[in-house]
Amino acid sequence: MQFDPKLEEGRLIKRYKRFFADIECADGSVVTAHCANTGSMKHCMAEGARVWFSRNNDPKRKLKATWELVETPHGRIACINTGRANRLVEEALHAGVITELAGFTMLRREVKYGAENSRADFCLMFAEQPVYVEVKSVTLGFPDSDVAAFPDAVTARGTKHLRELAALARSGQRAVLIYCVNLTGISAVRAAKEIDPDYAAALSEAKAAGVEVLAYGTSMDAMVIQVTHPLLVQSHE
Repeated sequence: MQFDPKLEEGRLIKRYKRFFADIECADGSVVTAHCANTGSMKHCMAEGARVWFSRNNDPKRKLKATWELVETPHGRIACINTGRANRLVEEALHAGVITELAGFTMLRREVKYGAENSRADFCLMFAEQPVYVEVKSVTLGFPDSDVAAFPDAVTARGTKHLRELAALARSGQRAVLIYCVNLTGISAVRAAKEIDPDYAAALSEAKAAGVEVLAYGTSMDAMVIQVTHPLLVQSHE
């Protein structure tokens, strides 16, 4: 996925009210950008950090800038716009990068499924059966470790999705969870049990039920971001 135009660089002043970020631009002006991230962004933010943002001239938008990337305190680059993850994974699916899901004949987005009224990010149609896919954006890294973790805040919604995927797998359908790791310098992903033990337990139950758990890393800069390579998924047990 290309950023068009190229992202602009600035310095983070502060994030506040969850969805707002003040950024100092290269010319010294200050822009208030939309922060498209509902999580804590733990270990992603520090005052004065280098950030990159996009601009949008849509007259319907109140904020004309969107915070996209940040240099973390550990020297990594993270894409904190969680809205990018689904598009990145969709591009990777069509390009055949995610080899475990190669060969589908149709891709549908936001497909209703499950007893708890969930929506799968994707439903891939294969000759044998449909495959339901959930995507999660991972940005939580740690100093002196190349293992990232999910989630960065308690996520009842994420736990619900795991229950729904597990139910599908138990019924004989194929269900897949993909961690899109939008953080450079990472080799593996694990459940953040120390942040959300319920999610970690649900992940273990989902895997035991037959849910396939995949993780893929990305490369990114001010011009382009893309899913590039598979990562390990560590067990927390």
